[in-house]
Amino acid sequence: MERTGKIYFYEDKNFQGRYYECSSDCPDLSSHFNRCNSIRVEGGAWVIYERAQYMGYQYVLLRGEYPSFQNWNGFNDTIRSCRLIRYPSSRHRIRIYERPDFSGQMMEFSDDLPNLQDRWRYRDVHSAHVQEGFWVFYEHPNYRGRQYLLEKGEYKRHSEWGALHPSVGSMRRVVEF
Repeated sequence: MERTGKIYFYEDKNFQGRYYECSSDCPDLSSHFNRCNSIRVEGGAWVIYERAQYMGYQYVLLRGEYPSFQNWNGFNDTIRSCRLIRYPSSRHRIRIYERPDFSGQMMEFSDDLPNLQDRWRYRDVHSAHVQEGFWVFYEHPNYRGRQYLLEKGEYKRHSEWGALHPSVGSMRRVVEF
């Protein structure tokens, strides 16, 4: 079953100013608003992107209110595309590896980790295999910094999930409320 969702983009902080309502993937939001300073997610889980065509920094947003771009760990007020995360799973399982191409030390996880180094002795993750569910890697502990959505599949190196560096400080499952 496909997920239904609804997200509202507001030009000003605290849900003020011009807004745009969206209920499906949108590769280019630039004709709908100039800047985005607050967001309300009323349904589903969404990935929003800094650039059109699902490029640039990405942010995963769950149901809730984000009164300013700092609340979704945004670097600025620029959002140019979005997509709904489809086909969720109630089960989550991921394997991370010390080296590219699924080599070196490996660990499997099925729960959120606010500080990866509490369980993984390395600062870097060079490859990953998402076996079930959707996961978000965060550059820093406590779900801070750049975010990377990983869907079910194999990622032989960090560049395949969009990262410039293999640093992963925390990771969390994408779950619907």
